[in-house]
Amino acid sequence: MPRTPRTLAAAATLAAAALVASGCSSSDAAGGEGAALDTISIQAPFLGAQPPQQGDEVEKRLEEMTGKQIEVTWVPNSSYEDKTNVTLAGDQVPTVMVIQGKTPGFVKNAEAGAFWDLTDILSDYPNLTTENPEVQEAASVNGTVYGIYRARDVMRTSVIVRKDWLDKLGLQMPKTTEDLANVARAFTEDDPDGNGVDDTSGLIVPKWPGGINSNSPWDVMATWFGAGNGWTERDGELVPNFTTSEWLEAVDYEKSLIDNGWVNPDYATLDSASWNDPFFQGKGGIIVDVHSRAEVIRKLFKQQDPENFQNFVDSTGNLVGPDGEMHAHPTTGYSGFLVIPKSQVRTEEQLRDVLQFLDTMASKDAQILENNGIEGVNFTVVDGKAEAIDTPEAQALTESVQSWAQLGTNVAGYVAYDPKMATEYEQTEYDERRAIEAADMEYAVFDEAAPYVSETYVLKGAQLDNIVSDARLQYLAGQIDKAALQDAIERWRTSGGDQIIAEINQLDQENS
Repeated sequence: MPRTPRTLAAAATLAAAALVASGCSSSDAAGGEGAALDTISIQAPFLGAQPPQQGDEVEKRLEEMTGKQIEVTWVPNSSYEDKTNVTLAGDQVPTVMVIQGKTPGFVKNAEAGAFWDLTDILSDYPNLTTENPEVQEAASVNGTVYGIYRARDVMRTSVIVRKDWLDKLGLQMPKTTEDLANVARAFTEDDPDGNGVDDTSGLIVPKWPGGINSNSPWDVMATWFGAGNGWTERDGELVPNFTTSEWLEAVDYEKSLIDNGWVNPDYATLDSASWNDPFFQGKGGIIVDVHSRAEVIRKLFKQQDPENFQNFVDSTGNLVGPDGEMHAHPTTGYSGFLVIPKSQVRTEEQLRDVLQFLDTMASKDAQILENNGIEGVNFTVVDGKAEAIDTPEAQALTESVQSWAQLGTNVAGYVAYDPKMATEYEQTEYDERRAIEAADMEYAVFDEAAPYVSETYVLKGAQLDNIVSDARLQYLAGQIDKAALQDAIERWRTSGGDQIIAEINQLDQENS
């Protein structure tokens, strides 16, 4: 039977009760109440084909750094959420757990007192003190920090463009949403590939696997238009961005791109796994996604034409909206967090012992192990960057490192080595990407309701959001008119959305 938000919430309540109860009965990992922990047990996901072998060289070196034995239960990423629910409901809870998101199970357990409240203590540890307070707030549960978030790039949004088409048509990289429309028109109508056939599209958009405010190209454009990012403040109240006039203006802009034929005709069905194909095959010329996609596409061209691959791809960051302002679309800035269950870590003394362990795990030397590997074994340092060693042994270690990176927090900043790119051109593009991301951070528009968990949203938010997601797609496709789109937004409100707005604002007031 599929799990609904209601059944998940019920299961989470049982798991929370079991975990809190286990805190009263489980034995201390070090054998005594308040004693320091000799062994740190961890549950974490792995993304590769195989997890690291127990006692591998990375583990040994981390144990030397931290002075602790490390026992990791590696779980396939595909089944990690199920394993997390089982672990939280059982009596074999680790010292540290990777939690991948604010699921109903995690929230119920956290609010039931299953995990240590870290809100006021992390600042005592330099490597656990965040450099992005907005991200730590977003990763909290209603303002309470229950975990050390795993930092990811905050600013990733990119506009990726066929450079050879720009050059052929004498165009510049777009800087504004108006520029984007002009380039999309030219890429569709002005024969950018020079074959004399009307067979190209400007913007390439896939069928998006997520709903409203899931970082689709349509969501990014809404932020550019000043609609906010998820939730935004209007007249002193937090509201969903799709209730704003700027959001409707953005959707009209998106619809104009489609109506003019400047978007791939199969935008509603193109598999996101095949998103690169039209760009690489010369069928479309613009992608709005993340900077790393540009690197992936460059590699495709490099494999096809290693002598000239630098001529095909260019990229920039966020675009200036029609109000003349930059509203940059960020990620949440984190990918889950590390939590410390009270059932294994009984006292504040033990908590500080574990936090010191995690602080060391976030130090520069540990970050290098977790992100780069072992110098001289799978990488060398060239010009201050990590250059991969290309041997089977090195590649095996690198695969292991990709799993150990799941334990990296990097909240105080990434201080391991950046990668050494294969060519001077690729290195320049990588460095420019980082510079663009840093510049866009000044204009980042964060989701102002990200810290808050509405009970009504947990129960029915996903179904409600589908009302707006479906209506937007129908409006873009010309299947409904503007009035019907607005009716759908009103239906969201009357079906429970107004209650969600009330709960979010109550939480905001309580945490102000």
